[in-house]
Amino acid sequence: MKNKGLIWLGVLFGLCLLTGCGWETAVVPPPPLPTLVPTGLPAATSTLPPPSVAGATPIAQQPANTPAPTATPTATATPTITPSPTPTATPIGPCDERLPRDDLFTIVTQTYGLSRDYAPQDLVLLTDYLPVNVTLGYPTEIRQIAIGPLVQMMADMQNSGLEPFIISGYRSYAAQAISWDKWNREEPERAAILSARPGHSEHQLGTTVDFGSPELAEIVGIADIEFHTYFYQTSEGIWLAENAHRYGFTLSYPRGAQELTGFFYEPWHFRYVGQEMATFLHESGTYLTEYQLINQPEPCIP
Repeated sequence: MKNKGLIWLGVLFGLCLLTGCGWETAVVPPPPLPTLVPTGLPAATSTLPPPSVAGATPIAQQPANTPAPTATPTATATPTITPSPTPTATPIGPCDERLPRDDLFTIVTQTYGLSRDYAPQDLVLLTDYLPVNVTLGYPTEIRQIAIGPLVQMMADMQNSGLEPFIISGYRSYAAQAISWDKWNREEPERAAILSARPGHSEHQLGTTVDFGSPELAEIVGIADIEFHTYFYQTSEGIWLAENAHRYGFTLSYPRGAQELTGFFYEPWHFRYVGQEMATFLHESGTYLTEYQLINQPEPCIP
């Protein structure tokens, strides 16, 4: 009887398997296995390339254990570049140390002046080289470097029938101060034309000469006049304008130069710069200050 019961149970179980009985069986999944990471080594990362996307730019495969670049690039510091100093013709030191070295191209204008301590080292008296009808007996001085060309120029003018004379040459800083005060007292409306502030006169260089003509008084209509723009109409003024460069002298303040020089037209005022420079300026139609400010280092302002 016991065996028959077992047999019927087996038959029923088989029928259930064939027909799908409604018994529910609870299935408990096994717990997840822990990820084991060896001590001292980073966790392994996938080395597979990212999936391709139509129209996307492929990204280079990164080496193992290297994080992929982020969307925002890391800023890179821009290196600091120190520009090289611009070379100059001569070293430029402190203003109070920049005295002229007796060269012929020192810049002197109403803006750029000379120290009160500067004086050329090779001054000579014109009365030792020129006749009294040229020097008028005044103890005028000029630098030795310019005396030879000046003497030759005066001789050639006289041989041409002209009667030039020299009104002024070298003037020290102190003498220029006296001249400036004199013209401000006597002719204040013309002082800026006839004189310069102390330290701002080319006469302090010792290479500048003011010429006169016996014809000027008659042309202007003023007796004993020394300086006037009508000097350019005199025979001496015309000759100097045409020939002074042959002897190394150049007109410092021509017409139209006031903006750079600060001085009005002075047809009587010539400066010795050497025959080569004077000829270049004459033939190129320029003047000394204009050339200097373009080609020389900016000068000192005391």
